[in-house]
Amino acid sequence: MNCGDRIDEKVKTGALYVKIVEWSEEDNCYVGSCPGLFYGGCHGEDEEAVFAELCRIVEETIELYTEEGKPLPSPTAGKDYANRMLEIA
Repeated sequence: MNCGDRIDEKVKTGALYVKIVEWSEEDNCYVGSCPGLFYGGCHGEDEEAVFAELCRIVEETIELYTEEGKPLPSPTAGKDYANRMLEIA
């Protein structure tokens, strides 16, 4: 699934950040987060809808950073988070 149908700078920049959607037993729903870019995230009953919403939030966050002239946090993609999580589990 792509974070957007168009290829532009926001999508390219958004792709630099890991997006995680996981099931939460505690919340009884899917929870989406983007570590390193913002705290919190989104949640819902449909995994794909949560991912789409997460991608939208990532794009909006990047826009806010840009509008405010703030530097973006260091990218998190490509840091092999999946294997690191397996080591912790």
